[in-house]
Amino acid sequence: MSNGHPPLAERQRPKSLEDYIGQKHLVGEGAVLRKMIDSGVISSIILWGPPGVGKTTLAKIISQQLNRPFYILSAINSGVKDVREVIEKAKKNKFFNSPNPILFIDEIHRFSKSQQDSLLGAVEQGVVTLIGATTENPSFEVISPLLSRSQVYVLKSLEIDDLRELVNKALTTDEILKNKNILVKEEEALFRFSGGDARKLLNILELVVNANAESKVEITNEKVSECLQSNPTAYDKNGEIHYDIISAFIKSIRGSDPDAAVYWLARMVEGGEDPKFIARRLVISAAEDIGMANPNALLLANQCFEAIKMVGWPEGRIILSQTTIYLATSPKSNASYLAIKKAQELVRQTGNLPVPLHLRNAPTKLMKELGYGKEYKYSHDYPENFVEQDFMPDEIKNARLYLPQNNAQENKIAERLKKWWKRKYNH
Repeated sequence: MSNGHPPLAERQRPKSLEDYIGQKHLVGEGAVLRKMIDSGVISSIILWGPPGVGKTTLAKIISQQLNRPFYILSAINSGVKDVREVIEKAKKNKFFNSPNPILFIDEIHRFSKSQQDSLLGAVEQGVVTLIGATTENPSFEVISPLLSRSQVYVLKSLEIDDLRELVNKALTTDEILKNKNILVKEEEALFRFSGGDARKLLNILELVVNANAESKVEITNEKVSECLQSNPTAYDKNGEIHYDIISAFIKSIRGSDPDAAVYWLARMVEGGEDPKFIARRLVISAAEDIGMANPNALLLANQCFEAIKMVGWPEGRIILSQTTIYLATSPKSNASYLAIKKAQELVRQTGNLPVPLHLRNAPTKLMKELGYGKEYKYSHDYPENFVEQDFMPDEIKNARLYLPQNNAQENKIAERLKKWWKRKYNH
């Protein structure tokens, strides 16, 4: 609250699509979600995007424009019982032929499997139309049956023009700010610290305005920085610092510095970061930066991700620490990453080359007559379970994509490949 008033972000919350700023790819003229809303028929949807980009606001606008009853649950403080109660209420209030009420679930990725299961029947039977909001990839966090019954729409961080429009709108239409003499002299810090988050932008704007007792308020980069530095340990899970810290964390692992890696891990733990987010990044790092130099790293990182889901906080930090140290102290190779990158480039350059006849499956007599599978050599019929033959299309049969790097594990692999593929690996 500011002087007995709701916060600026709440005062500026749009009431209609005309007032809604950003997400033109979804709600602009002729866009997919706009068409659905205009038609009056809406399926269950999941809105996926970073905080402060208008997911909750959009859900409320949809219910108002379609004149539907609107129920809201927050996954943070709602259990299976709350879900069932809302569904019962929706059933009782649904009249013959009336449109489905909308059930909005904020942070649906925090719902457990059993909570999500409890929704499924009501969504399937059309008791409610679900609108879920999530900051996490729904493929990982939402159960498949629910996901398959929903359209997923991706919301983007607001762009500079959107942020500028928000500030101008607030300064000219807000009941409090429009009566003040406010001049935005510099906007770079205002936009940078907001990180494309409308709510954060308006909170920062209000903070800077309230910190100035003068009749004329001039907003500068320095003033914005001063206001925000009053809490230097603040870790913003969704802003610029969040991405800087995860970047420092991954680069410290890649650079084989366990002390730095654990320090950045601690920064995230103390800042309240989602442990699954950290664990997912460890899985990627294990494959991208360690790869074939120590294949066990990927196994351990994957086990870490599973263990985190089972154990949770606070003990989960120990599992994350062990995995972080293991990855940081492992030998490094990005050969797998480079191999798939080169392979994709080759596919883009050469298109859909035909599969060589001897590698094709031949389930029918006609296919056998056409030569499918003919002259294929079954590796296990040969000494050491290997026989040299071509597995690539003729046009690119000599392409080298995986290049073993110089570490103990891959040196052994390189020797093995040279022994097998004398023609290909010995030049």
